[in-house]
Amino acid sequence: MAVRMGQELLESQEPWSPVELGESSVPGRASGPGRASVPGRGSGPGGGSAGAGGPEGSVAFGAAARALGLKPREFELAVQLGEVRTVTTGLGRRVAHEELRRVTADEGFPEALIARLRVVGTAEGAELLGISQGRLTRLARGGFFAPVRFYVNRYRAVVWLYPASELTEFAARQPELLSGRTPPGLSAALAAGEDWRAAKWRSRRVGQLLARTEDPWERAAVLASVLGSVELASSVSDRYERAHLRALRPALVRTRPEAGAVRDVIDAVVTADDPREIRRYRAALASALEDARRARPAPRPAAEAARPRDDRTRAPGRPRSLWQKLTGRL
Repeated sequence: MAVRMGQELLESQEPWSPVELGESSVPGRASGPGRASVPGRGSGPGGGSAGAGGPEGSVAFGAAARALGLKPREFELAVQLGEVRTVTTGLGRRVAHEELRRVTADEGFPEALIARLRVVGTAEGAELLGISQGRLTRLARGGFFAPVRFYVNRYRAVVWLYPASELTEFAARQPELLSGRTPPGLSAALAAGEDWRAAKWRSRRVGQLLARTEDPWERAAVLASVLGSVELASSVSDRYERAHLRALRPALVRTRPEAGAVRDVIDAVVTADDPREIRRYRAALASALEDARRARPAPRPAAEAARPRDDRTRAPGRPRSLWQKLTGRL
């Protein structure tokens, strides 16, 4: 069940749909991240293999990037998109020699690989598709393609970046959306404030992180990482389980120490806020926790683990609180 959960969550990320808005015809269905996957580019969202391997047959990420002629950020994106698969070893995640041979043997290497790793912003993406920046933004807000990265500019505004290859694939798949009037259902959804860019990014990122591990508690921590503290507390009542999930929670984005001024903007992007999205992540987390609990319990302090849950007797020698002294309670 845990293996299927990541893909099921991705497939449930439904953006604007004319059917839901009462439209009789569907001019173009938005496709969620992972639906239009390219064969041979990985084994799931994010594509990295989480299988165990020996360090002697692999190299560190830095060496792998140099071997492939990629800059560090390009290599990071290649791993996230499943272009380069990784293995888990005693030294952490690395790239197997066999994987390097596979990538370098691909037709058109390295130009084809670099082209697939190209990311564009709104202006460049609109120019690529031959449409206005406003139309590309409307399509992105409607959920027709997913951002792969973002950054916060000096005005504390979120700037979204998209894989250029996915934009061109979308244009070939749904050319009717590149010109003419915006479908009425989409116009109504956008007028009501719909914006699927952050949710689509979260869905893609969660899928990438789920693909990296088969450990049930780590998978649950990935799902918990997009829930706010209040939602997490209501989803996971056991405080030790919450603490374990927080300890295992991966970083959805890398931030520099000096990024404190934009921390609230980043937090808003990485945290699910739409009630529909929150329900999906809570349901997925509940399923993941069932798997995790069957595998092993969350760590607890030794004294807590040995004491029955209903035993509230004060330990010998433990001082009474001021309130207990005032009320005369033991």
